[in-house]
Amino acid sequence: MSDLTSLFNKALKVRKNAYAPYSQFHVGATVLSSNNNVYLGCNVENVSYPNGTCAETGAIAAMVAGGDVLIKDIVVVADSKLLIKPCGACLQRIFEFSNGNTKVHLADLGGIKKTYLISELLPLAFNEEELKK
Repeated sequence: MSDLTSLFNKALKVRKNAYAPYSQFHVGATVLSSNNNVYLGCNVENVSYPNGTCAETGAIAAMVAGGDVLIKDIVVVADSKLLIKPCGACLQRIFEFSNGNTKVHLADLGGIKKTYLISELLPLAFNEEELKK
């Protein structure tokens, strides 16, 4: 089994743990860090909609809690008519923990369908250089 197949299967499995009683839209994400550690996340909704957590955010938080800070690959999977992409906030979060080689793999329940570099999905990302005076 390839690394990507393993990451997909883990994202597919954690997707089942999503807490989505309002939208019924379950999303799973798997992060492979540059240290080859795997971290999982699923979406967690809240009746106060803006307080929910995306699957990508959960996986990134788990990665940081685990002591890693660089994403090598991230897989995002959902059952959707159209292939889903990370939201703008998640793209910025992925970018924060990425380098030029970080890959974002988009999947439906059948497997990974498209792969992008984070720079393709967020070409004009806000970055630390913009904070300097």
